[in-house]
Amino acid sequence: MAGWYELDKSSDGQFYFVLKAGNAEVILTSERYTARSGAENGIASVQKNSPDEANYERKTASDGRYHFNLKAANHQVIGSSQMYSSQAAREAGITSVKGNGPSTTIKDKTAG
Repeated sequence: MAGWYELDKSSDGQFYFVLKAGNAEVILTSERYTARSGAENGIASVQKNSPDEANYERKTASDGRYHFNLKAANHQVIGSSQMYSSQAAREAGITSVKGNGPSTTIKDKTAG
C-alpha cells in the first residue's frame, strides 16, 4: 500500500503535515506553518524533492541516535524524521520517504 500525507492543525492553530508509509507509520514531519497554504506548499515540495538522494541531510543527535532532514533545492528543511537507534534504520527511513514522498494522497484532518 502506498503512503499518504495527513494535513493537520496543531493546538495553537498552526498547520503541519506528516508523511505516512503504507503501514501508517509516520516517516516525515513538517515544521509548523501559520497558513494552510504554507503546509500545502510544503507537501508539494516533499513530493518534488523526496526522490533525490542529494536532498537528505543525515544527522546524529547528541545522545547518539540517528535522524535525517529532507531539504528543498534552496537548502530549507521541509521535513524531519523520527529518531532511529541505528544508521541502518535511518537509511531504511530515507528509502521509505523516497518511495512514499511522491504520493498525491492527502488526508485533510483540519476539519475535525
